[in-house]
Amino acid sequence: MRPWVAVFLSCTRMRKAGKSKFDQAVIDLVKALREQQGLSQDDLAFYLDVTRGYIGQVETPHERAKYNLNQLNRLAYEMKCSPRDFIPAIATHEKYSSGRKKQKK
Repeated sequence: MRPWVAVFLSCTRMRKAGKSKFDQAVIDLVKALREQQGLSQDDLAFYLDVTRGYIGQVETPHERAKYNLNQLNRLAYEMKCSPRDFIPAIATHEKYSSGRKKQKK
C-alpha cells in the first residue's frame, strides 16, 4: 500500500485537538517514511537539533506540536527525498478557522 493511502485513511479518524487533518497527514507521512528507512525518533531529533521528546510530541495526535516548513525541508534533505513526499496526494477537507472570534456589530 502506498504511504499516502494509509495516511488518507488515518485522516478519517476522529479530529485531533490542535492539529488539522492536513497537519496530521503530513506528520503521518514523515513517520511512515522514517519507519520505512529504519530511522528512530532519536535520528530525526538529531537531524532537527531538537529533543526526542519533541519528535514524540509531534507524532502524538493529541499534542499541538508539529513540524514547520524548514524542519520538513531538513528532513527531506537528510532522508534523501523531496519535501513533496511529505504532502498528501489527496487534499483534506475541513472548515478553515483563523482562530479569531467574529466581532459583534
